[in-house]
Amino acid sequence: MKAKNIITNILFLSCIWAFSSCANDLNTLPLDKNILTANNVLTSDSAYLQLLAKCYSGLAVGGQTANDGAPDISSVGGGYSSYFRQYWNAQEVTTDEAICAWNDGSLPSYHSHSWTASGDYQSALYYRINLEITYCNNLIRVTKGIDKYKAYNNEARFLRAMSYWHLLDLFGTGPFTTENDKIGFFFPKQASSQELFDYIESELKAIENDMAAPRTNEYGRADRAAAWMVLAKLYLNAKIYTGTERYTDCLTYCNKIIGAGYTLEPKYANLFLADNNLRANEIIFPICFDGRNTQTWGGCTFLICAAIGGNMKPIDYGVSGGWSGNRTTSAFVNKFADISGNTDKRAMFFIDGQSLEINNVFTFTQGYALCKFKNLTSTGAVGSSTTFPDTDVPLLRFADAYLMYAEAVLRGGSGGTRANALSYVNLIRERAYSAPAGDPTADISDSQLTLDFILDECAREFYWEGHRRTDLIRYGKFTGGSYIWPWKGGVKEGKSTDAKYNIFPIPSADINANPNLKQNPGY
Repeated sequence: MKAKNIITNILFLSCIWAFSSCANDLNTLPLDKNILTANNVLTSDSAYLQLLAKCYSGLAVGGQTANDGAPDISSVGGGYSSYFRQYWNAQEVTTDEAICAWNDGSLPSYHSHSWTASGDYQSALYYRINLEITYCNNLIRVTKGIDKYKAYNNEARFLRAMSYWHLLDLFGTGPFTTENDKIGFFFPKQASSQELFDYIESELKAIENDMAAPRTNEYGRADRAAAWMVLAKLYLNAKIYTGTERYTDCLTYCNKIIGAGYTLEPKYANLFLADNNLRANEIIFPICFDGRNTQTWGGCTFLICAAIGGNMKPIDYGVSGGWSGNRTTSAFVNKFADISGNTDKRAMFFIDGQSLEINNVFTFTQGYALCKFKNLTSTGAVGSSTTFPDTDVPLLRFADAYLMYAEAVLRGGSGGTRANALSYVNLIRERAYSAPAGDPTADISDSQLTLDFILDECAREFYWEGHRRTDLIRYGKFTGGSYIWPWKGGVKEGKSTDAKYNIFPIPSADINANPNLKQNPGY
């Protein structure tokens, strides 16, 4: 079984988060020695490692025990509210790449672009991001100035910066806290988009040279290349976030990643299997899962099981059952030139008994099913459990650096060449078509290298990995009428939607609770 020491076999010390700094803050200790405090729990290297594990596992699981029991957020279920599951829904179900047959809470509002500030899915996403920031703040606080735990401190700063980037990308604003804020009740100030952008940039640049060199850290833990990837993505989207283009800076960090020794995994499908921990040549930062030790209804359990229904046999994908939820729209299917021949190996559609078009959103067999993620190894073996997959989520991977490079060049950034951009795009396509260099089946010409082509190539390469909403917004095609897909706006043929939906609203409950917060426009 693969080693994922930073996330598996975690002892969740939930009480530490409440008490770790209280004793120092009050300069006193409780008389009852059985009460958990930083002084009687943080007494070994393993205890600090467990705190770091909680920061990483905050991206994966939704509770304090197996199967997301004892949820971290009391108002919503653990697995349903887990970080990546909520992030994925917001990034994919709101787009042409995914549509869900479940009529659960505010989930249908995602595809119809009709969510409100009281929606439970939007709220769960917001609370999960802010809780992850709180976990990281705590570890940063208790390890600050301790040389032996500097690596833990830097990794927590990376994780916090990445969550602040998610907050910026999804909500545009939000409450702002760091390790310097006092423990206890207070109303956090609201940070603007520019303030969040500046903070994320400054944090990642401050720690990048102190993090482990690319590909030298334990698998599942962040290294320098992970920080470079988030910086590159921050700069690529800077015009949306702040109104100022930063494409040259994007190219600077893409070049660092490209020069760090990563390579494309030869077989695309291997990146989404139960032994994808062996693909560290391309996967820069994963969210780790293990069927025996990291059991959650989110993560890849959700990605795999929610995509199985109709005539699909769950065991063919390494699991014991399907949830008949997510499939895709014809608009996405049509981005692949030859579905029947499956020339592009990335086109992993299940069509037996599935119609291409969707007349009823809540009927799973309408819309092609997608079977990209599987709980099978590259040798065909089933993972360690048929209930909870071993498959990791490849949150950041090397192919993205190639496509970001190409887009930044086409958008006018300095520090790259069009020839290199074309070469990088064709490397990705040669893998997709199992074709040699120069094969016209896969390779495109310079005249075909356009921004619209890059957007479609990103869809083909990264579908169901949590990219699509951000990409469509950057291209001005998420809301409005420049790009219409089936059921956008809640009607079968699709329609234009309001630009306010480019960002999500801050939950009404948080607006009511914190007088420092102001709602996003239009909500």
